[in-house]
Amino acid sequence: MHYLTRVLMVVGVASLLFGCDRNDYSDLQNFKEELRQRPKVPVEPLPEFMPYEPFAYSAGGIRHPFQPPQPVTPVDPDRPRSDVRPDPNRVRQYLEQYSIGNLRMVGNLSRDGNLYALVEDPGGGVHRVTPGDYMGRDHGRVTAVSESRIELTEIVPDGTGAYLERSRTVTLGGAE
Repeated sequence: MHYLTRVLMVVGVASLLFGCDRNDYSDLQNFKEELRQRPKVPVEPLPEFMPYEPFAYSAGGIRHPFQPPQPVTPVDPDRPRSDVRPDPNRVRQYLEQYSIGNLRMVGNLSRDGNLYALVEDPGGGVHRVTPGDYMGRDHGRVTAVSESRIELTEIVPDGTGAYLERSRTVTLGGAE
C-alpha cells in the first residue's frame, strides 16, 4: 500500500511540473530586442600606465634617522693643536666600513683567558673583536672589552683641519 501511495505522489508532482511548462518567452524576446535597438556606447580606452622604475635605497651606510647624532664638542680655535692623526698607511679592518651606529654587540666569548666581544654587522655577519682592533668609520680603536660593552677611542676631525680623540661605547644590544 505504501508503494502505491508513493508512486501516485510522484506521478502527481510530475504532472504539476509538466503543466507549468510554458513556451511563451515573448517578454524576454521583446526585452532583448529593445536592448539591441539602443545606441551603442563607445568604451573608453584604458589609460596609459607609466613604466615602473625601481627605487634604489642608497642610505644604508649612514646614521639611522631615529638615533641622535653623536655630539662633537666645539673646539677653541686658539687652543694648541694636538698631534693626533689617523694613520693613512694602516690596513683597514673589515668592521671599519660600517658606522658605529650600524654595529651591534650581540655577545661575548671567553677563550684561553681572553675576553672577546661579538659584533654583528648590518648584513648579519658576526665578528670577534678584541682590544686593539678597529671598527667604525672614524678610526675607532677598541680600548677595552667587557661582558656588556666595548669601549672605543675614535679619531675625528675637529673642523679646523686638526683631529681630536673621542670616546665611544657600544653596549650589548646597540651603540651608546
